[in-house]
Order: sequence, then structure tokens, then C-alpha cells
Amino acid sequence: MQSPRQGLGRETVAIVAKPVIALNDVSLTLSSRAGPVEILKRVTLEIEAGESVAVVGPSGSGKTSLLMIVAGLERATAGSVRVAGRDFLGLSEDELAIVRGSNIGIVFQSFHLVPTMTALENVALPLEFAGKSGAFATARALLVEVGLAHRAEHFPAQLSGGEQQRVAIARALSPRPQIILADEPTGNLDGKTGEQVVELLFDLQRRRQATLVFVTHDVRLAQRCSRLVRMADGEIAGAELAPA
Repeated sequence: MQSPRQGLGRETVAIVAKPVIALNDVSLTLSSRAGPVEILKRVTLEIEAGESVAVVGPSGSGKTSLLMIVAGLERATAGSVRVAGRDFLGLSEDELAIVRGSNIGIVFQSFHLVPTMTALENVALPLEFAGKSGAFATARALLVEVGLAHRAEHFPAQLSGGEQQRVAIARALSPRPQIILADEPTGNLDGKTGEQVVELLFDLQRRRQATLVFVTHDVRLAQRCSRLVRMADGEIAGAELAPA
């Protein structure tokens, strides 16, 4: 895309935006008793900053594995993975953890809250690990943002499923990541609660101008994203703009 500057007597400069997520010919092969299993096969995908992308497909199609590679929680066995300007395959595990902690927030289906910590402590945890000052003040503000200020001192077992997922979203967003990854975030919730959680997730993504990659079986929810990526048998079977 070009941005002409008229009347300045200078050459037009072409500005090329780099994707915040770029996978090129990515494959993932895991070992099993029956021999090697191909999980992902030469996947190429680019996602721009601020985009919301839903990854859909049947169970076993490779959706979650794709998300784990983008998160740096799984290593591709072939191809290249660049996320937030970093070459993931060239980083050590410690370096990956630092990049992930600064740039990526992850929301899981099963919440993964620490059961012996309060909601406030769970949200503050990533900030404390990163050595950020004011971790608890930031965590408390995030609980206000997700509507759970009154639950700050409650433990996960004292919260409903929807409340636990809200805490998990607040924790994922506490480092102010530029990328949010969500793996079936409504999978353990009833329909109404799931809708509320999805609404919250998209609202926070828009307000923070973050990039959202959303894995789901629910095509109706996926259509709220700007783009759909369909997976089948470890490959990208198609991509399309979501209906307006």
C-alpha cells in the first residue's frame, strides 16, 4: 500500500505492514507408539495487527496445535514461525517465555486458575513473574474492567464457571499483550454465560486494539471475527472474510 505525499517534492514511499503472526510452511510431527503422526502439514498463515481471526474445524483438525505453536508452547518441526517480530524457532525456552509473557495473552477452555490463590492474586501473577511494579493495583483495575471487583478476594472454587473465565481473561490481559489467543473459551460454559464471555473478550480486544485468534467449534461465534480460517486434517482448507 502506498501513502503519497503531495506537494512535498519527494518520491512516494511504499509502506509495507508486517504481519504480527506469520507462519510459513509449518509442520508438526509428534511421536507415538504406532510411529510418527503428522499433526500440522505445511501450514502458511499471516495475521495482521488488530485483526480478529477465528480458526474453525472438526476435532483433530489441528486447531489447538496451531494455537500452541503461535503461543510458543509447541515447537514446529519444520517451517518458520514469526510472532511479534521474533523468530520463534531461533529462541531458547527461556527466551520464548519472556516473549510470550510480554506479547501474548492466552485464554484456555479449562481456565487454569491457581486454586490456592484468590482472583486478585491469579490476575496479578503474570505481572509479579515479570517483576512489574504495582501488580496488585493493575490486577484490581482489571477485575473492575471484567465486572468482578466484588470477587477479588474469592478463590476459584467459590466462583461460577463464567466468573472463573472472566478472571482468566483478566489474567491473560494483565501484561497488556498485543496478541490474545483463546482456545475454546466458552467450551465449559452454558450458552448464555458463553455469550457474555465472548462479548467481553471482543470488547476488550477492540478497546485495546489487540490481535485476537479464537479457536472454536461454534461457527456462529466464529462469524463475529473479521476472518475465518478453516482447518481439516492438519491443513488450512480455506479462509474467508466473516459475514458482515
